[in-house]
Amino acid sequence: MIGIPEMKYVANMHGNEVVGRELMLHLIEYLVTSYKTDVVISQLINNTRIHIMPSMNPDGFEASAVDCYGIVGRLNKNGYDLNRNFPDAFNLNPDPIQPETKAVMDWIKSETFVLSANFHGGAVVASYPYDNGNAENNGITPDEDVFKYLATLYATKHANMYQGIQCPGMNSFPAGITNGYQWYPVRGGMQDYNYVYGQCYEITIELSCCKYPDESTLSQFWSDNKVSLIEYIKQIHMGIKGRVFDLEGNPIPNAIVEVKDRKHIQPYTTNSIGEYYHLLTPGSYTFNISAAGVSLLQTVDITNNKNLYATKYDFSINVSASSANSHLQVYTLLSILSTILVLLCT
Repeated sequence: MIGIPEMKYVANMHGNEVVGRELMLHLIEYLVTSYKTDVVISQLINNTRIHIMPSMNPDGFEASAVDCYGIVGRLNKNGYDLNRNFPDAFNLNPDPIQPETKAVMDWIKSETFVLSANFHGGAVVASYPYDNGNAENNGITPDEDVFKYLATLYATKHANMYQGIQCPGMNSFPAGITNGYQWYPVRGGMQDYNYVYGQCYEITIELSCCKYPDESTLSQFWSDNKVSLIEYIKQIHMGIKGRVFDLEGNPIPNAIVEVKDRKHIQPYTTNSIGEYYHLLTPGSYTFNISAAGVSLLQTVDITNNKNLYATKYDFSINVSASSANSHLQVYTLLSILSTILVLLCT
């Protein structure tokens, strides 16, 4: 549906990090059983397309066993770490793309995901992009403020993550958050792929010091994370959304919609029905919209979301329907070539 944003939760991409898998099952049950009985949950479901993948690495999970600090089951059946397997914006990734990775890449391409989180174990912290980087950016994204806000929200709504829990052999994390690259660089990580190539704001949630705890602890983990999980979903309705139209009022697919001074590695564009989404904190922003060689600069004031509804703003750009169609054909070809290059580089 037009104007309904999509978000996703992905867990258990390391098969031996199991808490997230169980939390996702609890969350699914909670959402389903609360619908039409809880006003907030009902509104959230009615205004959001929520996708939940409890296990990205089922083969790794089957190979794992109760063990807090081991690595058995971390990798997929072919022996690859799925969180080092995605195309990387900063370094060539020589590993062959695995079936699980390819499935998630296709999933990201097929939907208009706006917000996401993936769940791990071995620490207690909310980690945000970049996971990799270079000397120019030092791992800092153009949307640093948004990512710090999202990570801080999850940590502060959590029972104790915000306290900066120190797991054995690790430093503590002030306020329970960290930049991924400054923690340790990761080539081929999923959250960077989402952000750079999927136009999706994803963070990584480390849920527990113990990767595979005893089942008796699961109810406490659910209690600790329940509020954070729900509040995080709500953040898909922060910022701005809308569509881009041509002179005849037709939506323009693949029009570039970028915010001044927030230049992304790969420009963010409208989807097949001309929709765009940007997660932004309240403030005044100048947008640069371009299609078929025509650009438009427009300043928009963004306020706090009200009733799970982002600021809505449609842009009209001075191009004809025929020019917009030519733009779509060229951009589609470039997108295909870009996809081929990404696959060749991996």
